[in-house]
Amino acid sequence: MDDPQSALESSGANGANGADPGSARQDSATGPGADAAGPPAENRSSLPPPPPPGAGGARQPGQPGRTGQPGQPAPRPIHRVPWFWLIALILLLVNWAAFAMSNSSHSQPRVTVPFSPYFISQVDGGKVQSISSTGDTIQGTFKSKVRYPANDKKATPTTLFSTQVPSFWNDNQLTQLLQSKGVEVNAQSTSSSTPIWEELFLGFGPTVLLVLLFVLIAVRAQRSGGGLSALGNFGRSQARLVDPEKITVTFADVAGIDEAKGELTEIVDFLKHPERYTKLGARIPRGVLLYGPPGTGKTLLARAVAGEASAAYFSISASEFIEGIVGVGAARVRDLFTKAKAAAPAIIFIDELDAIGRSRRGAFSGADDEREQTLDQILTEMDGFDSSDAVIVLGATNRPEILDAALLRPGRFDRRVAVSPPDRAGREKILAVHVRGVPLAPDVDLGSIATLTPGMVGADLANLVNEAALLAARREHTQVSAKDFSDALDKVILGAPRGILLSPADRMRTAYHESGHALVGMLTPGADPVRQVTIIPRGMALGVTLSAPESDRVSYTSEELESQIKVALGGRVAEEVVYEKVTTGAESDIEHLTGIARQMVGRWGMSQKLGPVTLLPGDDDGAPPSQPETSQQTQWLIDQEVQRLVEEAHADVTTLLTTHRAQLESLAAALVKAETLDAVSAYAAAGVDRTQPPPPDDAGVTPEAVATPA
Repeated sequence: MDDPQSALESSGANGANGADPGSARQDSATGPGADAAGPPAENRSSLPPPPPPGAGGARQPGQPGRTGQPGQPAPRPIHRVPWFWLIALILLLVNWAAFAMSNSSHSQPRVTVPFSPYFISQVDGGKVQSISSTGDTIQGTFKSKVRYPANDKKATPTTLFSTQVPSFWNDNQLTQLLQSKGVEVNAQSTSSSTPIWEELFLGFGPTVLLVLLFVLIAVRAQRSGGGLSALGNFGRSQARLVDPEKITVTFADVAGIDEAKGELTEIVDFLKHPERYTKLGARIPRGVLLYGPPGTGKTLLARAVAGEASAAYFSISASEFIEGIVGVGAARVRDLFTKAKAAAPAIIFIDELDAIGRSRRGAFSGADDEREQTLDQILTEMDGFDSSDAVIVLGATNRPEILDAALLRPGRFDRRVAVSPPDRAGREKILAVHVRGVPLAPDVDLGSIATLTPGMVGADLANLVNEAALLAARREHTQVSAKDFSDALDKVILGAPRGILLSPADRMRTAYHESGHALVGMLTPGADPVRQVTIIPRGMALGVTLSAPESDRVSYTSEELESQIKVALGGRVAEEVVYEKVTTGAESDIEHLTGIARQMVGRWGMSQKLGPVTLLPGDDDGAPPSQPETSQQTQWLIDQEVQRLVEEAHADVTTLLTTHRAQLESLAAALVKAETLDAVSAYAAAGVDRTQPPPPDDAGVTPEAVATPA
C-alpha cells in the first residue's frame, strides 16, 4: 500500500509581492541523498590488514602488469622532451631564412604597364634592356628605374615590369622594333612540365602521411596495452575495477538493512569457498537483483559483498554500455564478462539496470536497436556461466516492475533482494555508523533523532549528520549538539529559511493558515501529532506545519486517510472562518488532499459506491500508452466520489474550527509572537492536552472538555 505523506507544509498566504501562491508539501520521511546506508570507507576507525601477496587471485602491487615491469618509468611523450622544442624552433628559423632568400631576387616590385603606347614608346626610346615572353605575356627589365604612373609620388621606382600583347597586334612589327633597339629577347614554353619532386610529393605524399598516421595509432595502442586506442575503446568495457585489497567496505559498515545482508551471506560464502557448494552439485545464483527506493544502500551493499568475499569488484552504470553506434554496447558487455572471468572471484555490479533492462514490450524500434542488442548480450553472457565460474552479477534498480521478464527468470537474476527503508531501530544503527568520527555533545540522543525521522533512508541520515556537523562548524562548536541536529533536521525536511520580509497582514494571515492546520491535527482522531509550527518562510512555503507519526506506519485505514484530508484543509478553512475570503496559499494543500482522495477511490477500494476494484492505472511498466481501462461513466463516478470525500471533510473542518475559534485565535497569536512553536508550545498555546487522544467526531465533546489552561 502506498504510504501517504504525513508531513504538512503549507503557506498561509501570498508572499510580500503576491507572487508566492501555495505551499510546498514535503514528506518528513523522505529527503535528498545518494544510494548509501553506511559511511564511506574513509570514516572507519580501523581498516582490516591487507591480504598476503597472491591472495584473492588479484595482481599485487609489486607484480608486473601488462605494460611492463614495476618500477620501470614510462617513456616521456616526445613533446615533453626539452630538446624537442629547441629543434622545432631551429627548423622554423631555417624555413624562414630559406623563404627570405628565395624572395631576395624579387626585392623590387614588378609593375604592370600598358602595351601601347607605354611599352612601345619605352622600346622605341631605347629604355628596355630585356624581355621574356610566355605566350602573350611579356615580362622585362628597364635599363634604369622608372616610376609608374609617373605622376604618382607614392609609386616605388623599379626596373621590373610586365605587360600583355594584344592578340590582334602584328608580331612582325614588334619583332623588328625589338631587334632594331637591341633588346634581349627570351621565351618560355607555355606547356612547361611540373618538377619531378612536386609530382612525387603530390602523388605519394598523402599515402605516406596516411600510413604514418596508422603506424602512430598502432604504436600508441601498443604502449597503452593493446587494442586500437581511441578506436578500440568503443568496444571495451568502461567498468571500474577495484582490486580486492583496496575494498575496505564490509557488512560492518552497512546498518539498518539486516534482512538484505542475510540474503547475501550465501553469496559471500560461495565466493570464499566455492568448492563447498560445487561438490554437492549446488549452483549459486548467477544474478542477484537489489531493488528498493533511492538511497537505501544498494551500491554500498554490493561493495560490502565484494569486501567480505575479497573479490574483484567491477562497477558500471547500465547507461555506460550505450553508444550511438549499434553493437558497441554488446561488445562492451562481452569485454566486461571476459575480464570478470579472468579476475575471478569477481563481482559485476550494474547500477540503474532499468536503463537497458526495460521491458521490450513495444519499447524498442526493432532487432537492430542498440539497447535491445545490449540487453540480449547480457542475457547471453549470464546463460553462458559455468557452474564453476566464481562470478556474481549484482544489479540495482529503483523500478523492478519495468524490467524485462527475460532478466528475471531463473538462471539469470533469479534472486531478488528488497532493500527497504529502515525502521526506527535500523535508523538508530545507521546514525551510529555515520557519527563515527563526529564528536557528539552529551545531549545528543540518537534514538530520539531516529524517532523524528520516519521513512528516512541511509542517504538521508548521512546528509542529516553532515548538515549538523556543518552547522556546528559555522557556530564554532567543539561538539555537535542536539540543537545542531534539530536545526539540521528542519533544514533537510522543511528547507532553508528564506530571507524575505512579510508585511504584518501577511504574517497574520499565514499564522491563521498554519494554526488551522495545526489545530485540526490536534483535534482530529487518527491525525499524526503536530511536531512543529512556523511562519518563517522556508523553501517555497511561507509557513510550515510539521506532523509526524509516533512510530513507523506500514498501512493506513480509511479514517486515518480522511484525517489527512481534513488536516490539509485546515489552512484553507481557517482563512474562510477568519477572513471570509480565500487566497492562493492553499494550492499545494489542495493538490495533496486531491491525490489522497483519488487514491482512496481508484486504487485502494475505499468507496462504497464503486467497491474494492482498481480503477486508476498503476505505475508505468514500460509499456506504451494505452486506452483507459475504465469507461467515461466510471471516470465520472470516480470524480463524484472524490468530490464527495473532499466536501464532507470540508464541512467537518469548518464546523470544528468554528467551534474552536478561541483556540485558533490563541494559537495564531502565539505563533505571530514566537514565529516558531515546537510541539509542547503549540499544544499549550492551543489549550489542547497532547497526552490525551482527540475525541471522536461524534462524541459531542465541548472545547472545555479537551482544553487545558494555557
